[in-house]
Amino acid sequence: MHPTTHTTQGHHIDITQGSEHVRVEIDGRLIAESNRPLLLSETGYPVRYYFPPEDVRTELLVPSDTHTVCPFKGTASYWSLPGGPEDLVWAYPEPHDQVAPIKDHFCFYEVERD
Repeated sequence: MHPTTHTTQGHHIDITQGSEHVRVEIDGRLIAESNRPLLLSETGYPVRYYFPPEDVRTELLVPSDTHTVCPFKGTASYWSLPGGPEDLVWAYPEPHDQVAPIKDHFCFYEVERD
């Protein structure tokens, strides 16, 4: 993947291909693990790791009714674990063209890095 950079109204987003080993574990259960996350750097936010869908145990997740709109990325859909935590992970099923590489990749609030 070639790095993607987008700047609008003073807001900057960079997307690069990572090779770092990252994982998400909740209450001892492995939810996601990857050596190929996309790294999204965005003005005013910490770097976020977007996991390819095949690196996420989607069978453990249930869709949430929550949706949020980012003017720079599009509308995010959320998933939860049965019994919580709620809205643990989000993805952009139809992101704006400028951030198209993150389409259907999953992002978690907390990620462990090796």
